[in-house]
Amino acid sequence: MAKLKVNPTRMALSELKLRLVTAKRGHKLLKDKQDELMRQFINLIKENKKLRVEVEKELSESFKSFLLASATMSPLFLESAVSFPKEKLSVEIKSKNIMSVNVPEMKFVKEEMEGSIFPYGFVQTSAELDDTVIKLQKVLDNLLSLAEIEKSCQLMADEIEKTRRRVNALEY
Repeated sequence: MAKLKVNPTRMALSELKLRLVTAKRGHKLLKDKQDELMRQFINLIKENKKLRVEVEKELSESFKSFLLASATMSPLFLESAVSFPKEKLSVEIKSKNIMSVNVPEMKFVKEEMEGSIFPYGFVQTSAELDDTVIKLQKVLDNLLSLAEIEKSCQLMADEIEKTRRRVNALEY
């Protein structure tokens, strides 16, 4: 513990008492903030695990379907079938505040062009390719949610680390 050079007067004593009260109050507030950040961080981690399992399952199913499609079609037709997208996707990112941490809030902005979601004709393509496109269309929203949660977890972990350092500095 560091020693302070203090004049032995009543005025210095009252100033030190005020500093001690302020430090204790700040410590309590930071400790409460750290506890709440940890609680919300754990909730996000649980949600992240559940969503990650779901997304990985959906992606593996769509990949299997794509492998079937690529086995039944020639590579030239497959490449030409999926090279022109049928809708334009962009991501709108807003920010929300959770315990003084600005976390992203993402959502898709879709600009659909005329026709169906399939960017190809049905003559030269297989039904497995149709299944792949439908499955990938379904997984997009969950994939974006997963990215949002993982970025939020990363930002909250950084804030927890900063808060922990401050709490420890006040304790010792």
